[in-house]
Amino acid sequence: MTGEERTIERPPADPPAAVRAHRRFSPVPLVRACRPRQWLKNTLVFAAPGAAGLLGTAEGLRGAFIAFAAFCLAASGAYLINDAADVEADRRHPRKRFRPIAAGLVPVALARAAGVLLMAAAPAVAALSGGWRLSAVVAGYLALTFSYTLWLKHQPVVDLVAVAGCHVIRAFAGAVAVDVPVTSWFLVVVSLGSLQLVAGKREAEVRAAHDGPGGNATRAILAAYTPAYLAQVRTMASGAMIVTYCLWALNEQSALPFHAMSIVPFVLVVLRHNLLVDRGVGEEPEELALRDRPLQLFITALLVLLTIGIHLT
Repeated sequence: MTGEERTIERPPADPPAAVRAHRRFSPVPLVRACRPRQWLKNTLVFAAPGAAGLLGTAEGLRGAFIAFAAFCLAASGAYLINDAADVEADRRHPRKRFRPIAAGLVPVALARAAGVLLMAAAPAVAALSGGWRLSAVVAGYLALTFSYTLWLKHQPVVDLVAVAGCHVIRAFAGAVAVDVPVTSWFLVVVSLGSLQLVAGKREAEVRAAHDGPGGNATRAILAAYTPAYLAQVRTMASGAMIVTYCLWALNEQSALPFHAMSIVPFVLVVLRHNLLVDRGVGEEPEELALRDRPLQLFITALLVLLTIGIHLT
């Protein structure tokens, strides 16, 4: 085992004193441990059906919502398994130590059992789409997340690609759920956007670790990165994504300019995200989408222009 893979040796931390006194089990912490806020990532399954103009049909909505439900189950199961594996490291983290498993509100054994149950239920829910392909995509997502928990998250650079790959699988699943082809434009933009988000998240984590008590990372993998390297990855991904999106939008054969007009809010979304990461607030990307008003306005404008362009073209 290399130095990058070895867990940093520190004395185990106890759950916060405020929660040690509440050992009686409650279902609420278990629900919180499933991270419902992060289900926002699963809205990526609506991207391909929306781009194909199928969200206005009953069949399209049904397929997209089945995919969304399946990935909510799969993601929550993966979060429970991952947090159970990282419980000691999370207890040394200034923010993650308040997560229900790290805080001692959810027993590790229960978290693992619930995680396995949710992960097993996800492909079964996906089968409601009427075929096996969506279940296969969900199974592939689970295999990737399980590999990430066991090994990939300890491998520098590979861990970035693995997490970005989870986002790409979500977007691909939406296309499978409604049986529409996936274009190379779509895959490239989603892949680069996912890499930008993951690099920004890891950059914020590294900065928080360096600025924390003693300047030490709570996870060994963070020591393998520097903020400058991750900023370079983020810049490369966002620049390539903007170029790819512009080429797609300008090549859309339509007398109406809505696709071309969407370039403006698209670029604003990318630039706003980069600004927020540089300010050190990109550790939880879903929180940015839920709380940052300018980002919400830019995303809304982008979606409105794309929706008009898709349905009027």
